[in-house]
Amino acid sequence: MLQFSSIHNVYISLIFFSFFSACQSTAVQVVPTDNLLYDQGYSGFSKVTIESEQQVFYLGDSAKAFVGSTIEPYKNKLDQMEALVKAIFDRSELNLLYQGDANTTANDTFNARAANCLSMSIMTYALATEAGFEVNFQEIMIPEYWTRRAGFSLLNGHINLKLLTPKDPNVYVFNTRSYQVDFDPQSSRRGLPKKIVSKQAILSMFYNNKGADAVLRKDYLTAYAYFRGALSIQPNFHSAWINLGIVYRLSGYFQQAESAYHHALAINTDSLTAMENLAYLYKLTGRMAEAEEILTKVADQRNNNPYYHVDLGEQQMEQQHWDQALAHFRKALALDRNKHEVYFGLARAYFEIGELQQSERYLKQAKNKARNKQDEQRYQSKLEFLSRL
Repeated sequence: MLQFSSIHNVYISLIFFSFFSACQSTAVQVVPTDNLLYDQGYSGFSKVTIESEQQVFYLGDSAKAFVGSTIEPYKNKLDQMEALVKAIFDRSELNLLYQGDANTTANDTFNARAANCLSMSIMTYALATEAGFEVNFQEIMIPEYWTRRAGFSLLNGHINLKLLTPKDPNVYVFNTRSYQVDFDPQSSRRGLPKKIVSKQAILSMFYNNKGADAVLRKDYLTAYAYFRGALSIQPNFHSAWINLGIVYRLSGYFQQAESAYHHALAINTDSLTAMENLAYLYKLTGRMAEAEEILTKVADQRNNNPYYHVDLGEQQMEQQHWDQALAHFRKALALDRNKHEVYFGLARAYFEIGELQQSERYLKQAKNKARNKQDEQRYQSKLEFLSRL
């Protein structure tokens, strides 16, 4: 979900990790109709180069050699799997860094050594498949969770991987050993429902994220091409329909945007992201009463989500409304005391109003709650900056 702040409040959905969330609570197969695609509004979209499935999952010689050298010392498949998973996570072996805006193919992720969760998962799928393991992608049904980038609120989804040893038809096993590989393991996600999704669905999510990147660059032609590509693979991918509606709205095609939002809601009647974007479009087109009715319903349902208040706090920060920002961050903290983003928001707000002691206090707590080394190091650097003031 992407939301423009201030004048242009818009929610765009993405998959984490990147941009548009693929989570949906109610799914209905809805076949897209030609009138929902507006090719004539994006002349030249077919010339946009979109990575093929083969290109997205391709591994070069260096990546294949990495797999071979990692598993070669082991004869047992379980030992090979454990060694490969460890090597992927071991910074001394691959030095992978989490980078939320890096939407890259498997081979590019391997070579760049920095990517978001989706791209890391795609790379791991390709590496594990090269090693001869069976791999399932799993979508985690997380509550709405936003991050901010370039003035947008990004609604993130999440996936992980399950690796299994290949089946031997001559051997009967009572329990199949497997490894679950998750590049953003949060204890709060344990026990959340998950579902297996296909490789094609992952490719659609990859296109969706690339389209979101293009939206941030204001390259709406490329965004249209990628969202169209995502929907050609998964016609019932409701987040991609929301994002397509946003591209339409940003391009001034309001009628097409409304149709896309309604189509997203036909697929997922519970999509608050689709509702909110529709409400914003109603505001733009003068239908204030309809807009307010929807926004009230959405706010009521989101009010107990700490990330919702973090997002509102971030918006208030951008407008330099420090007291309002603090109120939202405090509300988020009252709802959940385990999220580092909440403590960081409080630290930033207190810094802006000159309460450096409070800022340092919450920065320390943000560091303690950080989920990965990159966030921990980021907070440590800010603490060091504060100590020099």
